[in-house]
Amino acid sequence: MTVPLGGIPLADHAAVYAALDRAGFTDVWSAEVNGADAFTPLALAAAWQPRLRLGTAITPAFTRGPGLLAMSAAALADAAPGRFALGIGASSPVVVGDWNAVPYTEPFRRTRDVLRFLRAALAGETVDGAYDTFTVRRFTLERPPATPPPVLLAALRPGMLRLAAAEADGVILNWLAADDVPRALGATGQRRPGFEVVARIFVCPTEDAAHARALGRRLITSYLTVPAYAEFHRWLGREEVFGPMWRAWAAGDRRGAGAAVPDEVVDALVLHGSPERCRDQVARYADAGVDVPVLALLPTPELAAGGATELSALIDRLGPARVAAPGGGGELR
Repeated sequence: MTVPLGGIPLADHAAVYAALDRAGFTDVWSAEVNGADAFTPLALAAAWQPRLRLGTAITPAFTRGPGLLAMSAAALADAAPGRFALGIGASSPVVVGDWNAVPYTEPFRRTRDVLRFLRAALAGETVDGAYDTFTVRRFTLERPPATPPPVLLAALRPGMLRLAAAEADGVILNWLAADDVPRALGATGQRRPGFEVVARIFVCPTEDAAHARALGRRLITSYLTVPAYAEFHRWLGREEVFGPMWRAWAAGDRRGAGAAVPDEVVDALVLHGSPERCRDQVARYADAGVDVPVLALLPTPELAAGGATELSALIDRLGPARVAAPGGGGELR
C-alpha cells in the first residue's frame, strides 16, 4: 500500500499500519511529491509494525544532496534492518525545478550517477571523485547499515529500464496497465536473480463508475500530459488514443482534454469496482511479471461517508489475506 493515506494525520497512522498488517499486506511504500516526505511515514511504520517491509517510490535524485540521501537511507535501514528498499528516480521539472529550486538538467545521467554513488556509499565505501553531474569529496557514512538496502530505479522508457536492469536491484513502474507490463519488462532483457519489479497501481474501490472515471480522468490529464509520461505512453503505443487529449491540453482546453480520454483507457489505468474486483485486477499485474504491486488508494464516496470504520473494512477486503487480528479489535481510530 502507498502511505500515508489521504485524510489521516501521520500521528494516527499506527492504526492504519496495524490494519494493513492484519489484512495481509506485506509492504508499505511512500511517495514524495508535495505531501509527506518519503522517509517520515516509513520511520513511523518501522517503529509501529516490525513485520512490514518499507520502500520509497520514489525519492527524487535531485532534491537531496547525494550525501544526505545516503544518510537518510542508511538511517532507515538501521531502524528496519533487512526491511527497507530505497527507490530513486528522476522525478519531474515541476517537483525539482519549480518547487525545490534545483535545475532539472540531464535527468538520466543525474539519476545514474546518484544510483552509482548510493551503491558505493551504502556499502560503507569512501566516495571520492567526480561523476558526470556532480563531484563528491571523501564522503563516508559514519553509520553504514549492517544490511545495505537494495536500490531500485524508477523507469519508464528503454534507456532507464536498461539502466535499472544493468545496475539497480530492481525497477519501479508507474502509470501503466497490466497489459503494458510485458513491453516494459521486455526492455530490461533477461532478469537477474533477485531483481525485483515494483509497480504503483491506482485503485478506486467503488462501484460508482462515474465517480471513479471522473477522478481517473483528472489524474490522467494531470500526469500523462507531463512530457516524460507522454513519451512513455507514446512508446507504449497510445499516440492515437491520447493524441486528442494532448492537443486539447496544449491549447489550454482542460475540460476538453479530460473528455477526450476514452472510458476503456481510464478503466485500464485506474482500477475500480468492488474491493474484490480491484484485487482481482491487481492480480493481473502479478501474472504479467510484477513482484510487488503497490496500491495507491484513491478517495471514494463510501470512504467519505463511512470514515474510519469504512476504511478498516476496505483495507480488509483489499488485503491479499484475511488474517484474524491478534488480541481482537482493529478498528481504525
